[in-house]
Amino acid sequence: MSDHVILVHGLWMRGFAMGTLSRRLQSAGFTTASFEYLSVASGPEAAAERLRERVARFERPVHLVGHSLGGLVALEAMRAHGDSPPGRIVCLGSPLKGSRSAQGLAQLPFAEVLVGKSRLMLGSGIAPWDGAREVGVIAGRVPRGMGMMLPTGLPEPHDGTVAVDETQLDGIAAHRVVAATHTGMVFSDEVAQLVVAFLREGRFS
Repeated sequence: MSDHVILVHGLWMRGFAMGTLSRRLQSAGFTTASFEYLSVASGPEAAAERLRERVARFERPVHLVGHSLGGLVALEAMRAHGDSPPGRIVCLGSPLKGSRSAQGLAQLPFAEVLVGKSRLMLGSGIAPWDGAREVGVIAGRVPRGMGMMLPTGLPEPHDGTVAVDETQLDGIAAHRVVAATHTGMVFSDEVAQLVVAFLREGRFS
């Protein structure tokens, strides 16, 4: 039976945003499903708990692929989940060490509407990875996105929303930078190929 992949979308998105990547993974032989959560109203902690419960239902290998905030949700779901089935995690443009863009949004008077309960995790990031699963991270370097509107901008290289240095977390197994914007990563054929390689081999070919 094929390995299963659960795709976790980012802030302000829905599961259909991962559709192109999902179809490419299916073409590579994986079965896929999307994980829906309310990124603003409910927040990443509640989403991580639900995702943890969903993964635990499987008896075959289950991988997680998260875009942006979805990568943080995936890691927190699997951080201390020793009884889960085997699998790997790939984070796409995830600000694992905290997002300057999110910190900038948090200063606006309507920040609660924009980032809601995801504000703390997005702004501060997460602890170094110490979970059992191998983690690969893909970052973008095409600088087009909301981060360009920050008064101080983002340090280069960045994907327009997340800087590459924000994606580099201690404990991850592999890191790769590609020519893509933050949103464009989920539509990139190169990214899809890298995801497939890491899920199969634990490294970016």
